[in-house]
Amino acid sequence: MLTWQAEDGQGLEGTRLHLGTGGAFRALSRMIRVHPDGDFTASFRLVAGADGAVERLSVTSATASRERHLTINRTDDGFWLLDRGSGGVGAARDDFGGASDVDLAYSPMLNTVPIRRLGLHRAAAEHSLTMLYVSLPTLEVSQVTQTYRTVSALDDTGHALVEFRWDDFVAELVVDADGVVSSYPGLAARLVTGTTPAPA
Repeated sequence: MLTWQAEDGQGLEGTRLHLGTGGAFRALSRMIRVHPDGDFTASFRLVAGADGAVERLSVTSATASRERHLTINRTDDGFWLLDRGSGGVGAARDDFGGASDVDLAYSPMLNTVPIRRLGLHRAAAEHSLTMLYVSLPTLEVSQVTQTYRTVSALDDTGHALVEFRWDDFVAELVVDADGVVSSYPGLAARLVTGTTPAPA
């Protein structure tokens, strides 16, 4: 069980993470966020295969006025199927520029996916990646380019630094020995036993 608190004190993400064989893992998360444009909550289920790539992401978001659903599945031929609750009927199909990863707004858990898949916490490398980006709470999907670069691989403390760059935004993510984000400056940091939440 992992919990991240938003740096501004206005949100939390709690995740049950199960690491499988190779790069495979499953995550079940719930997020809450106090936001100037309206508070929202979201939950998602994420499945990554043995190669570390996303196979399925299912997201539900809710505001005071509306609930939304989105399921994203990656097919064997590299396409993505986007279903907004119609049970697959009329689902959109797109290759999104050959993207292998998905990013979800406000979620450090999703930044973990490319870091683990590429082993950036273990060996120095840099990759510019085509991503599916899912906004919250609207669940709109867009194609973006993000860059991940190893700053320092795992050290004696069991942590590594990975630079995350998206357009003009840059942050150095602290990740643990499993490649899971511990700290994302500007967004959120993981809480540990005995941690006092920051004041709102």
